[in-house]
Amino acid sequence: MQPRSSSHERELARQAERKAALRSELESALDGTGRILFEAGCGHGHWLTSYAEAHPGTVCVGVDLISLRIRKALAKRDKRGLGNLHFFKAELGEFLEALPPRIAFEATVLLFPDPWPKARHHRRRMVQTAFLDEVAGRTPPGGLFCFRSDDRPYFEWTVEHLEAHPDWQIDPEAAWPHETETYFQSLMAGYFSVVARRREL
Repeated sequence: MQPRSSSHERELARQAERKAALRSELESALDGTGRILFEAGCGHGHWLTSYAEAHPGTVCVGVDLISLRIRKALAKRDKRGLGNLHFFKAELGEFLEALPPRIAFEATVLLFPDPWPKARHHRRRMVQTAFLDEVAGRTPPGGLFCFRSDDRPYFEWTVEHLEAHPDWQIDPEAAWPHETETYFQSLMAGYFSVVARRREL
């Protein structure tokens, strides 16, 4: 086995620090919370802010990796005084690892995620079998997985992954949980949506 380089060791240390800080932040912000609506890649927070405002009894959590987006999302939340809405700057995998195990997802929403159109970049797409596994593990039976994209190949990729997954069943009759035009959606000529439900255990 090759010895780890000092730069690799430093990166592992930084990653551990990030996860520890995020875990502490999540425990504090979500104290007493057992169930959330989760948006992965929340962008500027338009959709989730509108949802939280319309559903004050639901705790809503959005994550994004870009600091500017999270600052704008937090500004929207604070302007409206929404105590049921939380945004975190985090990498998706680190967020899922740091999230307290008690917290379940009543719905997971992906709105216009980066399609990574080149075949060699498909591994970077958010929708992967491992991601669907992890979300399913936190979703009670009947809970939703909601995906929307303007990129048909990515939409078809997601449908194929959902159809092949033992824990998810596409529900063609399910309505989109909340409609409001987001910044990114306003730029699109059209889009495709799919909603799946967590199968019975």
